[in-house]
Amino acid sequence: MNARFSLNNQDSGIHQGRLTVPLAAAASHYSQRELKDCQCFHPETFISASNQREISSQTRLEKDNRLRQVALEKAQQGEYSKTIEILTQLIDRNAGNANDYNNRGLAYFQSGQLELAIADYNQAIQLNPHLAGAYNNRANYYASQGRLEEAIADYDKTIDLNPVHVRAWINQGITFRDMGEYEQAIDNFEFALRLGWLKGHVYAERGRTYHLLGDWNCAIADYQRALEHLSQSNPSSASAATRLRQQVENWLNELLSPFQS
Repeated sequence: MNARFSLNNQDSGIHQGRLTVPLAAAASHYSQRELKDCQCFHPETFISASNQREISSQTRLEKDNRLRQVALEKAQQGEYSKTIEILTQLIDRNAGNANDYNNRGLAYFQSGQLELAIADYNQAIQLNPHLAGAYNNRANYYASQGRLEEAIADYDKTIDLNPVHVRAWINQGITFRDMGEYEQAIDNFEFALRLGWLKGHVYAERGRTYHLLGDWNCAIADYQRALEHLSQSNPSSASAATRLRQQVENWLNELLSPFQS
């Protein structure tokens, strides 16, 4: 089965924005005498009840975002059990966050717990029917189960919600290829190339499609382009690029081997 891409960071639900509370304004609730008498206390003493709730909410938000960042780092390190543990903590505190379900579903999927993965993807979509990444991830699940028509439909939904979701274009192209619809697959890959991202991956998959079609010249050209782009990959994606580069080299050797004997 061909590898399909995971949800990218923009869908992860991790935000770094911080809220500030105007502490000085809260002191206006007290007279100068009261302020003098209470000067030994922490300034939070003078914060109104509404601002206390706001600070509490801010603190929870910052803590949750830090936990999401740790979960992302653990996932990038392949520590999926730890990722799941952290995201479960977040879901227990706030069961309404679709991104947390989507990300936990991806961690379940990567660790081979497929039924738990699909349950989380479905819950994420129920909570937020406009979350493009959840449809992409659910499509990957369907494709892994051989449910290719359902996968195509979910990739379509991803693209409807986010027309520049390059991973969905690539994944759907791979699925069309698995269905024997090579021309449709090539159309997907050509559009993905116009988006300008993940070119090494696109060339690799388009090359494989040409290879299966019997257009060996186009296949060789795309494999060579893929190897060039993959050798320049960002360090953060180096592991995936290395695996794909090895796969492309195997495909290229498979193609050239009849001429080398």
